[in-house]
Amino acid sequence: MRLLQNSCFYPSYLPRLNQLAAKAASFEERRRAFLDDRFGAAHFLKPVLDGLPEAFFTNGDDEVLQRLWAREQGMPGVPTLEAILLAQIEHHATEVFYNLDPVRYPSAFVAKLPGCVKKTLCWRAAPSGNADFTAYGAVVGNFPSILDIWRRKGCRGELFYPAYDPVMDDYGYGERPIDVVFVGGYSRHHRARARTLERVAQLADGHNVVLCLDASRLTRLAESAIGRLLPLRRHRRPDSIAIIARPPVFGRDLYELIGSSKIVLNGAIDMAGEDRGNMRCFEAMGCGALLVSDAGRYLQGMQDGVTIETYDSPEQAVEVISRSLQDWPRSAEIAALGRTRIRDIYSKDRQWKEFGDLVGRL
Repeated sequence: MRLLQNSCFYPSYLPRLNQLAAKAASFEERRRAFLDDRFGAAHFLKPVLDGLPEAFFTNGDDEVLQRLWAREQGMPGVPTLEAILLAQIEHHATEVFYNLDPVRYPSAFVAKLPGCVKKTLCWRAAPSGNADFTAYGAVVGNFPSILDIWRRKGCRGELFYPAYDPVMDDYGYGERPIDVVFVGGYSRHHRARARTLERVAQLADGHNVVLCLDASRLTRLAESAIGRLLPLRRHRRPDSIAIIARPPVFGRDLYELIGSSKIVLNGAIDMAGEDRGNMRCFEAMGCGALLVSDAGRYLQGMQDGVTIETYDSPEQAVEVISRSLQDWPRSAEIAALGRTRIRDIYSKDRQWKEFGDLVGRL
């Protein structure tokens, strides 16, 4: 199978990538800097991480990366990012196109794919307005209710899962001086999450609580000097959060942070319904922390009171965290079992096999 996997990253990750790849003078050097940092690695298929020649990987939204490739291949003028990605697919003679960024490259892009491409899949685990993915052979994700949304829009929806990143084996076996950590977004899409963060932030009086928040542009504007003169109060973070908030962390720094923390607080975005099992669940459990997350329908291996702990309200989140810290030996056993289950159930070998099986059914 000649596979091309296209990915993307948060705009807030770009400064870190530029720093990591500051000396990169080629497409391969910049791509290697990105892959070595493991941002999003739970989604990257085994042949990509193994560096096999039949598996080509790129970030189609990374203009620096893509223009390096275009220049190396002698593409004339200033081609668009879409044109570069199409050229990469043709140059690689891709048979299976797996896209993690379908909002940027929707059905209109699929219609332009060269004839070598026989199968197309895209990952999308969130509603996306009027985005059209019907030209893809399948939309994949691990949230059944969201797959149902895509099916109602005329797409074929198939269950597929992130996987345990083997690099996680290098993290989380020493001291855990941080009591509670949260890493994630803070925007208008996170109302329930914001209420929980506000209550948990109050534990900072007696515990080491770390909140690494990727605030939305509107939140940053609301908290600026100019924004405080505008009617944007509801978009500002409460003082209890703002006082202890840190910038977001990514990649191996995230693994290191989780590996230094006893508890990882997680909260689904409001649009996820009752389905649970976002990337943070895999990262938290994979690095051996105790996952404390909101109640809902979890994936196999994520079981309340056995491999994770859950809460039903912001108030209960504080209670669960406090209880877990008070009886840390028991909590550590839950976390260790969670790590083992995630490693066993969601291995890269199994992910790759399931991907092959899925491609075979299309």
